[in-house]
Amino acid sequence: MLKKEAVDREEEAIREAVNRLPDNQRKWVYAEAEKAIKDPDTYAVLNYLFLAGLHHFYLGRWGRGLVNLTVFLAGLLCLILGGVLLGILLIVGITVVELYALFRSQTIVQQFNNDIMRELLQTVSEKPSHAPPVSESNADGRETKE
Repeated sequence: MLKKEAVDREEEAIREAVNRLPDNQRKWVYAEAEKAIKDPDTYAVLNYLFLAGLHHFYLGRWGRGLVNLTVFLAGLLCLILGGVLLGILLIVGITVVELYALFRSQTIVQQFNNDIMRELLQTVSEKPSHAPPVSESNADGRETKE
């Protein structure tokens, strides 16, 4: 189980490590992170509004998302075809299982984002040349390389 305090400490340690990087590497890490970082509110809304596992797809957890979607759709199909009790049990079951993710969405997504930052930090630490200089704009709007 994820502990909020441990995830917070890990986030701070990663942030400090990234801030110790040279400017061009730090800019690269933050630029790459911006593309991959996920929003906890979006995760929570997808979980709350669509119990079909869309929040797992949002974080790239395709296996778990497919299981949730399959169980949810099986429950709906049972309801439609007359297996009301089984349909209700499947939908209620998946709802109960996913309540945990709903109430812990902030921590779950924060850990996901920490994992991304840790991977980027490891990439730039192992292969400093892997992080290309980040483009910046001149005063006239043209891009330059550092």
